[in-house]
Amino acid sequence: MREPDGVRQTGSYEHLIVERHGPVGWLINNRPGAHNAMNAKMRDEFAEAWIELDRDPEVRVIVHTGEGRAFQTGVDVAEIASDGVGMQRYRQSVEDFDLHFTSWHQQVWKPVITAVNGICCGGGFHWVADADIVIAASDAQFFDPHVSIGQVVSIEAIGLIRKMPAEAVMRMAFVGRHERMDAARAYELGMISQVVDPPERLREEAQALAEKIAKNSPAAMAATKRALWGALETGLTEACRVGAGHLVSMWGHPDQEEGPRAFAENRDAEWAPLESQSESE
Repeated sequence: MREPDGVRQTGSYEHLIVERHGPVGWLINNRPGAHNAMNAKMRDEFAEAWIELDRDPEVRVIVHTGEGRAFQTGVDVAEIASDGVGMQRYRQSVEDFDLHFTSWHQQVWKPVITAVNGICCGGGFHWVADADIVIAASDAQFFDPHVSIGQVVSIEAIGLIRKMPAEAVMRMAFVGRHERMDAARAYELGMISQVVDPPERLREEAQALAEKIAKNSPAAMAATKRALWGALETGLTEACRVGAGHLVSMWGHPDQEEGPRAFAENRDAEWAPLESQSESE
């Protein structure tokens, strides 16, 4: 990856790597020996890592990817099968829909790019469904093995079905581990917006895309994200009414004066810092 000045890394996580590359925050799954499967500890760390990056005023865009040959392969089946607790440890949080391991769960209003390296399967689709933009290496493979191990395809596929044709999601759900979708097909179906070839350039391309996005007004992007994601929750008329409120929320913001002034003066804009959610409430 091309590394701009000011690279910083947070070392307080066991199964994640959190870095800053200029204005871009990186959240990297770091259990490559287990194909980045999510054990209970990793699940807890996600909740903290998303908030850490969201609250960092120097981070304007977040990229999520994985170490090794897989992006993410869902819940750690080996842990589930061997520790005597199984899926029951997650029952209450799922019944209450009190989940905290994706950016959507944590209400991150900064733009989020998921960069899929290698295998993405099962619960890995949570981060595909909940990202704003998804790109993938040309050797990425997608499949959903839930029904093949006696589990239900549910939350992550429900998210995907709002982004891509329903039948494609149904096919993955019912074929299970017996068929894989390649990156080219995922692009055709709208699951991802870019295929990166060669695969070794994935992080470089993700950083470049994130830097383009980071040039824009943080406040305007946060309001835009609220409006667009909110539209997925409601009908057309109500979504437009709510969107109008987010549009007006930027009127009078300093970025609305700085943007045109910077354009007229042919220079980069100096955007106001994005207020944290706690500050704006």
